[in-house]
Amino acid sequence: MAEAAKRVGDSLSNKKDKKIVEKLADTVPPMDEEEYQLRKRLPRKLPKRKNDIYVNMQSNFKGQLERAQRMLDAGSNEVFIHGLGHAINRAINIALQLKTRGLGTIEASTNTSTVELIDDLYPEKGDVSEEVQSRNNSAVHIRVFRLSS
Repeated sequence: MAEAAKRVGDSLSNKKDKKIVEKLADTVPPMDEEEYQLRKRLPRKLPKRKNDIYVNMQSNFKGQLERAQRMLDAGSNEVFIHGLGHAINRAINIALQLKTRGLGTIEASTNTSTVELIDDLYPEKGDVSEEVQSRNNSAVHIRVFRLSS
């Protein structure tokens, strides 16, 4: 790609344009000829308990909120709400809504963590091997519980 940019620069008559094209040719990294398809693995989950709610962005917010409220109304003293990445705001929002609905009888305790996520890179061409990459993502774990009388 850098060579192509220099050839374009050679064909330009204006010296200022040539210098700009040469600078671009030096700063643009060469394109990788191997193209991969990215497939994200699902994150590892904590053990699923009856009072765990894993919040995501695909589910209906009101449905997730009502599910947590039903758990508290059914006699459970605590509910654990887990959110990962973009769902952190939604998880916090659900906990705050539960606290507001509780009228002083509900409290929340929050912990944050970093979760390692694994992605698989599958080559589009058959002559290249598969690769695995890892990345970190933020997570929140909120314990919503009833205050003892």
